[in-house]
Amino acid sequence: MSGAATDTSSLRLDKWLWFARFVKSRSLASKLVEDGRMRVNNVPTAKAHYAIRPGDVLTFALGPHIRVIKVVALGQRRGPAVEAQQLYLDLDPPMPRKAVSSGGLPDDDLADAQRDAGSGRPTKRERRAIERLHGEE
Repeated sequence: MSGAATDTSSLRLDKWLWFARFVKSRSLASKLVEDGRMRVNNVPTAKAHYAIRPGDVLTFALGPHIRVIKVVALGQRRGPAVEAQQLYLDLDPPMPRKAVSSGGLPDDDLADAQRDAGSGRPTKRERRAIERLHGEE
């Protein structure tokens, strides 16, 4: 029995997520799938051994982003990042971190509200000014 025939037909979902470097370990890939946060071709799956093929579309939450990924190739190993990026096509790339801050405000509005690093806690007067800026009076 040759291993080449199985490599070109399908690959376990958790193994592919690890090959494509979406997670740091294969056990984390299994946990991501088993938590029920994975869809393959718009069908929910909770099986880490689900067989994926080139052309399948994966939808899953990874951090603060919802990733929509099309499988282009299955891969033979977990290689460098450049090799891993050739395994998939990102159909809905996440927004750059500079566009929206963690508070949900555009960076232009935060430029006035940010404090210098190491300046300590705000004084009562500064805190009231910050609350006025955010409209929390």
